[in-house]
Amino acid sequence: MKSVLLTVSAIAMATITTSAEARDQIQIAGSSTVLPYATIVAELFGENFDFPTPVVEGGGSGAGRKKLCEGVGDTTIDIANSSSRIKQSDIDLCAQNGVNEIMEVRIGYDGIVFASTIDGAEFAFTPADWYGALAAKVMKDGALVDNTAKTWADVNPALPAQDILAFIPGTKHGTREVFDVKVLEAGCEATGAAEAMKAAGDEKAEGCLSLRTDGASVDIDGDYTETLARIDANRNAIGVFGLSFYQNNTDKLRVATMDGIVPSTESIASGEYPVSRPLYFYVKNAHLGVIPGLQEYIDFFVSDDIAGPDGPLAAYGLVSDPELAKTQEMVAAGTPMGPLN
Repeated sequence: MKSVLLTVSAIAMATITTSAEARDQIQIAGSSTVLPYATIVAELFGENFDFPTPVVEGGGSGAGRKKLCEGVGDTTIDIANSSSRIKQSDIDLCAQNGVNEIMEVRIGYDGIVFASTIDGAEFAFTPADWYGALAAKVMKDGALVDNTAKTWADVNPALPAQDILAFIPGTKHGTREVFDVKVLEAGCEATGAAEAMKAAGDEKAEGCLSLRTDGASVDIDGDYTETLARIDANRNAIGVFGLSFYQNNTDKLRVATMDGIVPSTESIASGEYPVSRPLYFYVKNAHLGVIPGLQEYIDFFVSDDIAGPDGPLAAYGLVSDPELAKTQEMVAAGTPMGPLN
């Protein structure tokens, strides 16, 4: 059996070597959150190395990981950018299509912020407020009932009496996954709704992620620029953004606190701000040493000069990873990721 596996592996490598050598430009797709960071690095890479500037496209974290897992060869991408961690279903799809080694590269951290128009009301949110505003079922007088809240003050009297209208990332966005876990699920737990759901037979409290369908919660399938445009057209709306996007639009947006913490590079780096997440890209190891410049690109991306606290990515809004040196060692060695933990 071992000799058969070796033969198959050798054939696969011969295939990627033959086909991928026809392409000399790195191909990248995925997260709209990681997109501006990857674009900065790609442009600097093209200016400083004797390799073509990599092609960087968006499309969303899930779509990028799916593309990465389509197979090996010059018709498939080399890197998937992702604002959420890869899933076991992605890894299984990769394995089915002969993508057997993937390198997980954490580039730093970002926060999810809640912002409204610059001249609008000030908000101080908790996850319970967002769950109470958007969930299909909420707790009232000790029971789960349909959500009929019209204004934020209906949810929490300390909030402005402003109609509830929230533009949140669509389900294919990595940002949505973090929003679901750290805002909706956290709020569901805090209000007692999760416990009530479990007592009613929903053992995993999956109902925590069921949102109202009366227009108060609107999924945005595009990037943050679409969310900003929606807020421009709906002055009472609240939008969900990445920290870096907000920091580059402070002339248009007013940010809310979450659990009393103002989102900032400092509060995310310290761990104080509760709604933050690591950002990644995933590399197809079979293309290393085959696609010209791929190893050089990933080394360059995680270098101190680029991803460090004084680099251009930090200047744009990325929170530098305190464990960047470990990532640099892993990337230099081409170490594939192990099983998800």
